[in-house]
Amino acid sequence: MSAPQTGTVVAVSRDDKHRFSKPVVPSISLLAGHGIEGDSHAGPTTQHRYLIRTDPTRANLTQVHLVRSELFAELEDEGFTVSAGQLGENITTAGIDLLALPVGTRLHLGADAVVEVTGMRDPCSMIDKFQQGLKKTLKTTDASGRILRKAGIMGIVVVDGTVAPGDELRVELPAGEHVPLGVV
Repeated sequence: MSAPQTGTVVAVSRDDKHRFSKPVVPSISLLAGHGIEGDSHAGPTTQHRYLIRTDPTRANLTQVHLVRSELFAELEDEGFTVSAGQLGENITTAGIDLLALPVGTRLHLGADAVVEVTGMRDPCSMIDKFQQGLKKTLKTTDASGRILRKAGIMGIVVVDGTVAPGDELRVELPAGEHVPLGVV
């Protein structure tokens, strides 16, 4: 893996309502097995509105949404203006290629919190309601026909802690064979 082993938390966001964008806040509290305190996606079972309709008992693999801040500059080059929290992420990072991490990677955030990576976010139609045409930019196809998703990664909280901008982000890769991220 070519990604650096440490990065930084740029911003943190949460919302107690199911809205697309989340307001930036000074800090967030992560609760093991639950997610982000006060966030609409927190809970041991899925809180995503689409997934609740298909299986309300499904384990919540999308407790925490992370997006790399470097994406915002890429989107600006494509004519979009996006900042922290606007893609619905809880944690905006810098210095780590989140999409290159394998399933099971543990992200140590701040002094105590640990999030285990479960997969990629699949951009949905809500993205185009936020900014028309953005979904097509965040979900593209390469020359070989492979779908590329850039809308961040998802994870579950495995260790409680508080996370704030400026906190260090440390990557702990899983033991054994590394499994590429799929959609959760």
